[in-house]
Amino acid sequence: MQINQVMVIGAGQMGAGIAQVFAQAGLRVKLNDLNAEVLQNGLEGIKKRLAKAVDKEKMTEQEKQQVLGNLEATTELRAASDCDLIIEAVVEKMEVKTKVFQSLDAIAPAHAILASNTSSLPITEIAAVTNRPSQVIGMHFMNPVPVMKLVEIIRALQTTDETYEVIKQMTEKLNKTPVEVNDFPGFVSNRILMPMINEAIYTVYEGVSSVEDVDTVMKLGMNHPMGPLTLADFIGLDTCLSIMEVLHDGFGDSKYRPCPLLRQYVKAGWLGRKSGRGFYSYE
Repeated sequence: MQINQVMVIGAGQMGAGIAQVFAQAGLRVKLNDLNAEVLQNGLEGIKKRLAKAVDKEKMTEQEKQQVLGNLEATTELRAASDCDLIIEAVVEKMEVKTKVFQSLDAIAPAHAILASNTSSLPITEIAAVTNRPSQVIGMHFMNPVPVMKLVEIIRALQTTDETYEVIKQMTEKLNKTPVEVNDFPGFVSNRILMPMINEAIYTVYEGVSSVEDVDTVMKLGMNHPMGPLTLADFIGLDTCLSIMEVLHDGFGDSKYRPCPLLRQYVKAGWLGRKSGRGFYSYE
């Protein structure tokens, strides 16, 4: 199967980044969001990143214009009617994602593959709400998408080998490294990463050490490029909480219990970089 036309649903940080890497790989991309302001902000973010790449001489002005020429913005979901691959990158809530997939299933061509960028939710459950479960798969990109090389490709119980191979080859065309993962809560990346972040939050909650010192231990002692609490702020504390709840519910194991301090910060609206305050202040 040849993929020529792609659509990305959700123009937030992840969705816009995904649209950018597809456009840079020479594919026609429709970037969709119901919110026109979010859509515009997503496009502006892409333009800024490309302009920075030109300034650093990583691409020419002509190449930048070619990438922008591959992008089309739309607030209409029915624009998916001529797409070969549609990638959902909306909020990390199962009821929202299943609604999107049901709508896409009715709109997209019969041959189209439907992919989810979910960071932890079960692909098998998402696939089950469609009439094409064998053509549903997970494509979990890492943030920031234009920089990070990894893509977790998650096979639902129903995903066929053919669908997997098409997505694997497409991922390689994006100059990314695909890793095959079976459908378990948190997949590989977040099953390992989020409990570490949660434990770092517990060390602050229990008064073992300060936010800054926890991050310093992990950076200088474990050679991590950034501390777990800085990373949590970057990811978004609401997203971290969401993933911990998926792990806790999915495995039923108390070791995945979200730290009460994490819950408290989310209730306070202290979500990290995106809200101006998390474990650090970004005013």
